[in-house]
Amino acid sequence: MSLVLIVEDDSTINETLEYNLKREGFSVLVATSGTDGLKLARAGEPDLVLLDLMLPGLDGFKVCQELRENDPALPILMITALQDEGSMVKGFQSGADDYITKPFSIVEVIAKIKAILRRTQALKLRDALQVIETGDLRIDPANYTVSVAGQRTPLRPKEFQLLALLASSPGKLFTREEIAEKVWGYTAVAGRTIDVHVKRVRAKVESHSVHSYIRTVHGLGYRFEVPEDGLADQD
Repeated sequence: MSLVLIVEDDSTINETLEYNLKREGFSVLVATSGTDGLKLARAGEPDLVLLDLMLPGLDGFKVCQELRENDPALPILMITALQDEGSMVKGFQSGADDYITKPFSIVEVIAKIKAILRRTQALKLRDALQVIETGDLRIDPANYTVSVAGQRTPLRPKEFQLLALLASSPGKLFTREEIAEKVWGYTAVAGRTIDVHVKRVRAKVESHSVHSYIRTVHGLGYRFEVPEDGLADQD
């Protein structure tokens, strides 16, 4: 039975989420402040966290950052009324996997939680995968590490999974829907969420490389290109 930690100061939202999650067979912990959320996360070891951004005291961004530092693979879904790109980017930088915007559909929330947990469990059960080496890039899926020109490049879990997916099939076009399904575990991921993650992977990987690996296929998606000679063009 999976354990979900809800960190939200709105009692109505808490009650709705807790009731429906328990109906679906989940165990649930509830915290109404960022400080309490961190304490429960450390003590309860949840399988997934639903985290509000606008919390009293310690806000959701800081809570997310601390949760991520403690457990790089912990799935974190942010709940927020903020829909501007700046807040979204800040959330991803803090370590969030995805956003749920208020008002939300409880059916959609539960579907996302189930899909993410299926994906997480599949990753935990996987055998050691083959290391991918091309150009000056080395991806080690078993150890969740990426190196560029011999230097370790830290990536967030979703950034790593995105890069590993593209690099696993060089030259193949991955649509945004395919990326959403394979990386997030469900297709209802906003296109700009994927675009922001691609932008962050490029900034972290390609800024330290002599190659450009990820190509944009406008209107369709992305593909990974194995470098031949010199610098590959990037759209």
